[in-house]
Amino acid sequence: MQVYLVGGAVRDHLLGHPYHEKDYVVVGATPEQLLAQGYQPVGKDFPVFLHPKTKEEYALARTERKSGHGYHGFEFFTDPNVSLEEDLIRRDLTINAMAMDDSGQVYDPYHGQKDLEKKLLRHVSDAFAEDPLRVLRVARFAARYHQYGFTIADETLALMQKLAESGELQALTPERVWKETSRALMEDRADVYFDVLRQCHALKILFPEIDALFGVPQRPEYHPEIDCGIHTLMSLQQACKANYSLDVRFAVLVHDLGKALTPKDELPRHIMHEERGIAPVTEVCDRLKVPTQTKQLALAVCKEHLKCHQAFTLKAGTVWRLLQRLDVLRRPERVEAFVQACECDARGRLGLEDREYPQAQYLLDVMQTVRNIKASDLPPEITGPDIGEMLIQKRIEAIADFKQKYTQPEQIT
Repeated sequence: MQVYLVGGAVRDHLLGHPYHEKDYVVVGATPEQLLAQGYQPVGKDFPVFLHPKTKEEYALARTERKSGHGYHGFEFFTDPNVSLEEDLIRRDLTINAMAMDDSGQVYDPYHGQKDLEKKLLRHVSDAFAEDPLRVLRVARFAARYHQYGFTIADETLALMQKLAESGELQALTPERVWKETSRALMEDRADVYFDVLRQCHALKILFPEIDALFGVPQRPEYHPEIDCGIHTLMSLQQACKANYSLDVRFAVLVHDLGKALTPKDELPRHIMHEERGIAPVTEVCDRLKVPTQTKQLALAVCKEHLKCHQAFTLKAGTVWRLLQRLDVLRRPERVEAFVQACECDARGRLGLEDREYPQAQYLLDVMQTVRNIKASDLPPEITGPDIGEMLIQKRIEAIADFKQKYTQPEQIT
């Protein structure tokens, strides 16, 4: 029995990129042998075991054969006679098809180290085109390793286009699409993920609402980049740069979906795009089974982001109702996330990436002001339903007083 470290850990070790998870492949062993050593079996499709102490994954060397559609359309074969090379050839990219033994020797039958040097994401074999999930995985790797200068090999991009056009992407489950996308959103250059999906024609299949933004013009005085799709990716890049949460990044990604629905005779203006965006944002979230908390913030940002930009000119009562809709008293963290997403929208514009956005601190300060007003601060003679009405009045008055401290900056739309 021989044990090798495989996949991402070997790749990132050679690249000098931080990694945490380790996966191992076991050659020349049976399930019974691993069970006898205390390994715990997991997984339904093929024999994977957890180490009795480290709980790291150990998989028996295996081959696979396409037997159906989608990510699960494979039959797996394990046997002590399956070689390391046979196991590695089924992997997606050459840089993921390397192994390392416990002495540090690297086994690289498909030239992954050369592609690391060339900074290329290249498929191992034509079997790549049998698994539609690999389109998303390669796009995610392109986002992760963009900082090192990695690009996708032309022949691999061609296979990704072939997969997109084959109809196989439709066989992916919503859970798998969201899992890969949510992981990609947390990369430093999440915008690259969506750019790659667009290059290989997968964006219009998996995210047609986002794809529809490209080519839609905006007013150049507010959006020097003009194109709505470019603005979306620039805004997402701002969220990544600030290391904001997944919820914020996703909200930024979908905040302008309504602009794809603007009637052509109204372009490049986008009146009512916030309201028009509610339906497509809801559709994306429901289709991909996006977590409820993530969906709620996305809808709030879609519907309310212009009010954040215009915060200084809003009446005190309007600001209070905005904060109330954001659940300011129970969930101040949602207000903070909302402001962060709006800030990314304001800065996701050509030449304006470093602009000041004082609305952010203004709304956060207002939030704290209204949260500091408690029922215990009211006169004792105020009782019953009058308490709620008086609290609202006091909070609006506090916002009005606070507003006097600020000047009104240039409007952002």
